[in-house]
Amino acid sequence: MSWRTPALIAAAVLLPFTLTACSTSSDGDTATGDEAAGEGFPYTVENCGVTTTYKAPPKRVVTMNQHVTEIMLELGLTKSLVGTAYLDDQVLPKYAKDYASVPVLAKEYPSYEQVLAANPDFVYGGYASAFTAGDGRGREAFKKAGIRTRLNAESCTQGDQPMDTLYEEIREVGRTFGVSDRAEAWIKQARADNAATAKKLADLKPLSVFVYDSGDKTAFTAGGEGIGNELIERAGGTNVFADLDKPFGDASWENVVDRRPEVIVIYDYGATTVEQKKKRLLTDPALADVPAVKNKRFAVMPLSDAVLGVRVPAAVDKLAAQLHPEAVEAATTP
Repeated sequence: MSWRTPALIAAAVLLPFTLTACSTSSDGDTATGDEAAGEGFPYTVENCGVTTTYKAPPKRVVTMNQHVTEIMLELGLTKSLVGTAYLDDQVLPKYAKDYASVPVLAKEYPSYEQVLAANPDFVYGGYASAFTAGDGRGREAFKKAGIRTRLNAESCTQGDQPMDTLYEEIREVGRTFGVSDRAEAWIKQARADNAATAKKLADLKPLSVFVYDSGDKTAFTAGGEGIGNELIERAGGTNVFADLDKPFGDASWENVVDRRPEVIVIYDYGATTVEQKKKRLLTDPALADVPAVKNKRFAVMPLSDAVLGVRVPAAVDKLAAQLHPEAVEAATTP
């Protein structure tokens, strides 16, 4: 799909990140207004090359892309949302009621004018394509309109540990909205959940994994720079395209054959069903000798589980149960 094209991702991963590693944009992005500073404010944060000082939490937020919407809902910030856009699949059941209360501005990305019509003071994008300048939605354009922005950190990090990036994403969003206690509680639980999964998989031999997101002439897959790669590793696998230096990218089918994955993880989203993706893999003569195809070893994950959002710790455990069912079952059976 267009919002995760290799060109966009390749450009995005060159951007810096985090409070210590990000460079500050030359002119910065400082919140203005007469807001009274609350506890923890003013708060200055660097995000993907843009520095912003918040005198108070944003009050009117538009989210673009599902995983950042779910971060807001998880942190109890539903009442701050005045618009949302671009689901890949269904929101988690626990968020359904809150999500239903938020106006949907567009099925995919809203136009700049549609965003402005919601009168936001903050726009939170999940992928670099949320802020495509050529479509009029660049971060600079929003800044000129007096609207602050944030881009999910997976689109502007490289060479770090993505799970740590996830913790920092939650922490910074929590600070921005004055709910640090909720953010830290989530991080504490996430660390405990990840540790519990790791204990179940102790001493197991990792399985080689190929992610099939989409594609016909080439395979759009998970690279080594995103949370998807770390998710595979924490679930007891090894990503056969970990050498692809971006979160997502294209791989040749010849390389899929050469790397002989033992399991294929199918990302479930969009108009193409899991069964259609399986059929494409199982009926391609060139893939017939790939161990995962020969043995029909497939695992399935909703796309929203495999991007930098609040689903990740549970997704690690769910994928582990598909890669190593005997070990996970034995660890959870009294």
